[in-house]
Formats: sequence, C-alpha cells, structure tokens
Amino acid sequence: MYDEIVTFTIDVDDPLSASLICDLLWSNGVQGVEEIDEGASVKLRSSFGVTESETAERLTDLFGGWSPPVHWELSRVDPLVTDTWKEFADVIDITPTLRIVPAWRLESADQQDGTAIVIDPGATFGMGDHPTTRGSLELVSRILRSGHTILDVGCGSGILGISALVLGARRARGVDINPASIEVSRANAIRNGVDERWTVSLDGLDAISEKYDLIVANILAPVLIDLADDLVRLLDDVGSLVISGVLDDRYDHVLEALAPLSIVDSIDIDGWAALTLRR
Repeated sequence: MYDEIVTFTIDVDDPLSASLICDLLWSNGVQGVEEIDEGASVKLRSSFGVTESETAERLTDLFGGWSPPVHWELSRVDPLVTDTWKEFADVIDITPTLRIVPAWRLESADQQDGTAIVIDPGATFGMGDHPTTRGSLELVSRILRSGHTILDVGCGSGILGISALVLGARRARGVDINPASIEVSRANAIRNGVDERWTVSLDGLDAISEKYDLIVANILAPVLIDLADDLVRLLDDVGSLVISGVLDDRYDHVLEALAPLSIVDSIDIDGWAALTLRR
C-alpha cells in the first residue's frame, strides 16, 4: 500500500485519438479515466494503482512505439481524490426500459420504472456511459431471448453479461485479462442477484470449447481481429455476435477477419459502432 497514488496525464491533440487511448487504458487495468476537454486538445488523467516505475514501464509498453509519439507526465495525488468522479456519475438510460445505476446512486434505482442494472466498475472498464458499452447494451437488449447462454469477452465490470442475465439469459461466462475483473464482476453479479448464473475467469478463448447463443466483445479492433477465429468457432450456428470498440467508418478489416459472419444490425454513437453479426 502507498500513502499516495501515482497518476499520469496524457496530452492528446484530437478527440478521436483520445477515445482510442482511453479504451486501451481501460483494457489494460486503469482505475478510472478523467477526460479534460481543453478545446483543441484533450487531457486524459488516470492511474494503474502501481508504483511510479511500474507506471512508467506500462505506459512505455503501451505507447512507446506510437507515431506521432504519445506524451505523458507522472504525478502523485491523495487517494481520496481519485474517487471524486463518482460525485458526477448518474443513471445512464440505455433504452426506455433499461438503465444502468451506479452502485452509490441506489436511491435512483427506486425512482424510475423499468429494469435497473446496478454497477460499480471498481478498477475495470464498464460503467455504461461509454458509447461502445451503450451501443452493445442496446443491441443485446434487442437480441436476447430467455434461456440464451452468453459469453462476455473482455468482460471488465461484467456489465454486458450481467445485464443479459437480468434480462433473462440462462447463464453467462465472462473472460478478461485484467485480474480485477474477477472480484469486481462477481460483486456486481451479487448486487443484481444473478451470481449463481455468472462465472468469470482469466481463461483465453482457446481454452473454451462450448458454443454460445450470444457472444459480446466490446474490445478494440486489433484484439477483435486476433480473436476472430475463436469468436466464430464459439458462436452457435444460429447465434449472434455483438462487437464494439470499432470506429463507425473503419471496421471493414474487422468484418473480413470475422467472415463468414456478416452484419444484421448496427448502432453508431459518437463516432463508435456496435454491430450484430450472424452466419
């Protein structure tokens, strides 16, 4: 434990690059991302919750080869400061009857009709406010049928798989590379009363053989391409694959990797696309 938390600030020249970097940070285990709009540029402030040397090493591994270069600055802050973003988090409406409620805003869950999914992202990705998560959730709500089995790839907080369970799925399995996802998603499953139907692990897709009715993968395009063969292999013959983390006009290379699956539905939100694919 450290009396202070090491944070880093990344300066980004355009909002689109900021979104890409933000998603990459989330997928590598940051403990939240603060986006500061400065007009012509964006600052991203975050923390991995590790020492200064480990933070610098992780940033170098992630961005050391980028062109143009990604610049960052390290600093130390009081741990209490890192949770101030929660003061501004509120209920997120996904559809007229589905909403995401921050776990520290439970009073809001009782003030509206419809289905509420209660989530605390902890040190993982998946609060429900990011365009890729919102798009994925809306597509899942359109597809899901009672009794479906779900595979949530890059599950983070478990928000997609847990939402599917609350909406009627029979069982869901989450996989992620971030160890924090194990504890965080299990806690969220308990919050929503679906923990007996939720399993989560750090297993790679190559270790899974069971086929699923619905696979959701809210991860970046290069990872989708790397996992494409397994995503196709694990999808039931009449199943649906929901992907996001792709730009709304730059995903042909991802579709090529996922052939013979093709698009049957899509949503574009703030420059990001969420797609439903089937055979």
